[in-house]
Amino acid sequence: MFRITNRGALATLSALSLVALAACGSSGGSANPASSAAGDDSPTDCAAYEVYGDLSGRNINVYTSIVSPEDQPHIDSFKAFEECTGAKVNYEGSREFEAQLPVKIEAGSPPDIAYLPQPGLLKTIVDRFPGKVVEVSGQALTNIEENYTQDWKEYGSVDGKVYAVPVGANAKSFVWYSPKQFQENGYEIPTTWDDLMALTDEIVADHPDAKPWCAGIQSGGATGWPATDWLEDMMLRFASPEDYDKWVNHEIPFNDPKVVTALDKAGSILKNEAYVNGGYGNVKSIATTPSGEAGLPILDGTCFLHRQASFYQANWPEDVTVAEDGDVFAFYLPGQDAATQPLLTGGEFAAAFSDREEVKAFQAYLTSPEWSNEKAKATSAGWVSANKKLDPNNLKSPIDKLAFELLTDDKTLVRFDGSDIMPGAVGAGTFWKGMTNWITLDQSSTDVLTEIENSWPKN
Repeated sequence: MFRITNRGALATLSALSLVALAACGSSGGSANPASSAAGDDSPTDCAAYEVYGDLSGRNINVYTSIVSPEDQPHIDSFKAFEECTGAKVNYEGSREFEAQLPVKIEAGSPPDIAYLPQPGLLKTIVDRFPGKVVEVSGQALTNIEENYTQDWKEYGSVDGKVYAVPVGANAKSFVWYSPKQFQENGYEIPTTWDDLMALTDEIVADHPDAKPWCAGIQSGGATGWPATDWLEDMMLRFASPEDYDKWVNHEIPFNDPKVVTALDKAGSILKNEAYVNGGYGNVKSIATTPSGEAGLPILDGTCFLHRQASFYQANWPEDVTVAEDGDVFAFYLPGQDAATQPLLTGGEFAAAFSDREEVKAFQAYLTSPEWSNEKAKATSAGWVSANKKLDPNNLKSPIDKLAFELLTDDKTLVRFDGSDIMPGAVGAGTFWKGMTNWITLDQSSTDVLTEIENSWPKN
């Protein structure tokens, strides 16, 4: 699963049973074969790794918020780099990542590489610790420009300078459903918002003992985050990408009329007792329903639709088949028309705190087609890269393949999760709280958004 710590993990993927990798005996940038992260005996040609040189005896420390069992695919994806270059990658995952990273930097012992789960956190670290984050340069910068869209370069930038490289990505604009339910009821996948609402009303008429939608925003200290995604998706569909950018950057007020309209659109589903909350209760039950369990009523027919990201696939029981003809699948959350394709995304970024040769080489490796493909081979489901040179055949999950298709489609209007870019006091604070109050206290869209606007830092 693609884990975003400050939002709370949904459910973790089960540990992967990967076959141990056989050493290739390489002492550096030779063309000796190395085993791949795929868990089989097929050799990896080290020729692509020659650009990094001979790094024998060098160590690279990587610090992330990704812990067991989600860490193993990352660790396995480094094997070819280690065996072909001679370097050793020391991986450390911590549930206290956000709190401990500044402590490490202040103590003068930062990691060589840190995976930052939000562009907003990257900006905070760059601003708080001037000169500590090393600008991306050389092969890593070349790889970003060749292998990613301009958006992903900008997400890793602060004040026009690139400080971090993309690591993983996920697509958030998905609606989960049961293909079997749809087939039995003659329902078709909607391609416009009006079609989606017509389908919602049809489900209401056909199934008086069920509800079209199920939702849950309870996530411990991060309660409310799934509702922020709803607003962000509505901003992309009923305002514009340009308005979205202005809103996220506070170039228009948080309570601008366009934002009010977008939240009211979300409310047309989430605050409608006829539409929610299938399997759980009324509108207010959304606030107490755990986000990781919210879509499960699809399996027993008490709910038909659940808006949640590609990483939600990790939350289905092990005996549930996720496929277009399986027990559950997902379709793209449509906009006002079928021609436009806005996509809300999330992702991780790797920042370097050292300019040593081996650190720069590893950061470049993370932007390479080799790493994205090794990582895909090592992961059973719930991870995808925005690297255009990732071979989708290496993605095992059909949802991941669909996410990759959208992420790399030139027609897709990709925008990063807004709350992950906003100042932490808002994006991971008053925004979460406000959206929760919107549900539990039935506050109006205008009142909630005005309270969040008033909380925005003055400088």
